[in-house]
Amino acid sequence: MMDTDGALGRIRDNPFYVLGLRPTASRAEIEREGQKLLGMLELKLASAATYPTPVGPGARTADKVRQAMAALRDPERRLAHEVWARLDPRPPPKDDLDDDLGELPPPEPPGEDPRAPWPEALSALGWRAR
Repeated sequence: MMDTDGALGRIRDNPFYVLGLRPTASRAEIEREGQKLLGMLELKLASAATYPTPVGPGARTADKVRQAMAALRDPERRLAHEVWARLDPRPPPKDDLDDDLGELPPPEPPGEDPRAPWPEALSALGWRAR
C-alpha cells in the first residue's frame, strides 16, 4: 500500500478500510467485496469512490483495491494489517448535549447525617447547610 503521509497514510490505506471490511472478514468475504468494488469502480459509481477511515475519508481506486486484496491473501501481511484495522472507521455519533451545556448549578449537598462516620466531612469540604 502507498505510504503517502506516514502513520496516517498507513491507517488510511489499510486494506481492510479500502475494502470496507472488519478484520474478522473471511477470505471469501474479502474476495467477494474486492470484486464487487472493482465492478463498481469500473462503472464509475460515486459510492465506491471513497471509503471511511478513523483518520478521514480515503480515495478508492481499482489499483488500491487490487493491492488490498493481494495484501490480505498473504497471512503475514494480513496479520499486520489486522492490528491497525481495529479502529472503527466511522466517526462517533454526535451528541447534541456535548455542544453547549452552559453553566451547570453545583449539586445539592446532602443533609448531614449524625450517624455518618464523620458528620463534619461536608462542612470541612466547604459545603454549607441551608
